[in-house]
Amino acid sequence: QVQLVESGGGLVQAGGSLRLSCAASGRTFSKNIMGWFRQPPGKEREFVAAISWGGSSTVYADSVKGRFTISRDNAKNTVYLQMNSLKPEDTAVYFCGAEATPYTNIHRLPSLYEYWGQGTQVTVSS
Repeated sequence: QVQLVESGGGLVQAGGSLRLSCAASGRTFSKNIMGWFRQPPGKEREFVAAISWGGSSTVYADSVKGRFTISRDNAKNTVYLQMNSLKPEDTAVYFCGAEATPYTNIHRLPSLYEYWGQGTQVTVSS
Protein backbone atom coordinates (compact mmCIF):
# COMPACT_ATOMS: atom_id res chain seq x y z
CA GLN A 1 0.00 0.00 0.00
CA VAL A 2 1.48 3.31 -1.11
CA GLN A 3 1.38 6.11 1.43
CA LEU A 4 2.59 9.70 1.46
CA VAL A 5 2.70 11.26 4.91
CA GLU A 6 3.26 14.99 5.35
CA SER A 7 4.56 16.55 8.55
CA GLY A 8 5.97 19.82 9.78
CA GLY A 9 2.96 22.10 9.51
CA GLY A 10 1.86 24.42 12.28
CA LEU A 11 1.18 27.96 13.36
CA VAL A 12 3.85 30.58 12.67
CA GLN A 13 4.02 34.36 12.66
CA ALA A 14 4.46 36.29 9.44
CA GLY A 15 8.12 36.34 8.45
CA GLY A 16 8.78 33.00 10.08
CA SER A 17 9.82 29.66 8.61
CA LEU A 18 8.61 26.10 8.48
CA ARG A 19 9.98 22.95 6.90
CA LEU A 20 7.52 20.41 5.57
CA SER A 21 8.43 16.78 4.97
CA CYS A 22 6.68 14.14 2.92
CA ALA A 23 7.74 10.57 3.55
CA ALA A 24 6.69 7.92 1.05
CA SER A 25 6.28 4.23 1.73
CA GLY A 26 5.04 1.21 -0.19
CA ARG A 27 7.11 1.94 -3.28
CA THR A 28 10.08 4.03 -4.30
CA PHE A 29 9.61 7.39 -6.02
CA SER A 30 13.27 7.92 -6.89
CA LYS A 31 12.40 7.98 -10.61
CA ASN A 32 9.24 10.11 -10.27
CA ILE A 33 8.28 13.76 -10.13
CA MET A 34 7.15 14.89 -6.69
CA GLY A 35 5.45 18.11 -5.83
CA TRP A 36 3.82 20.27 -3.21
CA PHE A 37 0.39 21.80 -3.57
CA ARG A 38 -1.77 23.80 -1.22
CA GLN A 39 -5.44 24.48 -0.71
CA PRO A 40 -6.36 27.76 0.99
CA PRO A 41 -9.71 27.92 2.80
CA GLY A 42 -12.57 27.97 0.29
CA LYS A 43 -10.27 27.72 -2.72
CA GLU A 44 -9.07 25.14 -5.20
CA ARG A 45 -5.88 23.16 -4.77
CA GLU A 46 -2.98 25.06 -6.32
CA PHE A 47 0.53 24.25 -7.40
CA VAL A 48 3.40 25.33 -5.12
CA ALA A 49 6.56 23.54 -6.28
CA ALA A 50 7.79 20.37 -7.96
CA ILE A 51 11.11 18.60 -8.34
CA SER A 52 12.49 16.26 -10.96
CA TRP A 53 13.28 12.66 -10.17
CA GLY A 54 17.01 13.37 -9.79
CA GLY A 55 16.51 16.66 -8.00
CA SER A 56 18.34 18.73 -10.59
CA SER A 57 15.27 20.61 -11.83
CA THR A 58 12.72 22.52 -9.80
CA VAL A 59 9.69 24.63 -10.66
CA TYR A 60 7.91 27.10 -8.39
CA ALA A 61 4.70 29.05 -8.41
CA ASP A 62 5.39 32.77 -8.82
CA SER A 63 3.83 33.46 -5.45
CA VAL A 64 6.50 31.44 -3.59
CA LYS A 65 9.54 31.90 -5.81
CA GLY A 66 12.52 33.11 -3.80
CA ARG A 67 10.91 32.17 -0.48
CA PHE A 68 10.28 28.41 -0.75
CA THR A 69 12.75 25.65 -1.65
CA ILE A 70 11.83 22.12 -2.63
CA SER A 71 14.34 19.30 -2.23
CA ARG A 72 14.37 15.52 -2.04
CA ASP A 73 16.35 12.68 -0.52
CA ASN A 74 15.78 9.60 -2.65
CA ALA A 75 17.60 7.39 -0.17
CA LYS A 76 14.91 8.30 2.35
CA ASN A 77 12.08 8.40 -0.22
CA THR A 78 11.28 11.86 1.15
CA VAL A 79 10.61 15.30 -0.31
CA TYR A 80 10.89 18.55 1.61
CA LEU A 81 9.57 22.09 1.36
CA GLN A 82 11.52 24.78 3.16
CA MET A 83 9.28 27.81 3.58
CA ASN A 84 10.84 31.13 4.58
CA SER A 85 9.45 34.66 4.89
CA LEU A 86 5.98 33.25 5.35
CA LYS A 87 2.99 35.48 4.70
CA PRO A 88 -0.62 35.23 5.92
CA GLU A 89 -1.65 34.39 2.35
CA ASP A 90 0.46 31.21 2.58
CA THR A 91 -2.11 29.85 5.04
CA ALA A 92 -3.46 26.60 3.59
CA VAL A 93 -3.46 22.83 3.86
CA TYR A 94 -0.29 21.66 2.13
CA PHE A 95 -0.31 18.39 0.21
CA CYS A 96 2.46 16.27 -1.19
CA GLY A 97 1.89 14.58 -4.53
CA ALA A 98 3.80 12.04 -6.61
CA GLU A 99 3.49 10.92 -10.20
CA ALA A 100 3.19 7.21 -10.95
CA THR A 101 4.99 7.32 -14.31
CA PRO A 102 8.80 7.51 -14.09
CA TYR A 103 11.05 9.98 -15.89
CA THR A 104 8.32 12.44 -16.87
CA ASN A 105 8.62 16.21 -17.14
CA ILE A 106 7.57 18.40 -14.25
CA HIS A 107 3.85 19.18 -14.21
CA ARG A 108 1.85 21.82 -12.38
CA LEU A 109 -1.56 20.22 -12.78
CA PRO A 110 -2.83 18.34 -9.71
CA SER A 111 -4.68 15.89 -11.97
CA LEU A 112 -1.35 14.52 -13.25
CA TYR A 113 -0.24 13.40 -9.79
CA GLU A 114 -1.56 9.97 -8.90
CA TYR A 115 -0.53 9.70 -5.27
CA TRP A 116 -1.39 12.15 -2.49
CA GLY A 117 -0.81 12.60 1.20
CA GLN A 118 -3.46 13.60 3.70
CA GLY A 119 -2.18 17.16 4.03
CA THR A 120 -0.70 19.26 6.81
CA GLN A 121 -2.09 22.60 7.98
CA VAL A 122 0.06 25.70 7.77
CA THR A 123 -1.29 28.83 9.43
CA VAL A 124 0.55 32.15 9.22
CA SER A 125 -0.61 34.87 11.57
CA SER A 126 -0.15 38.55 10.84
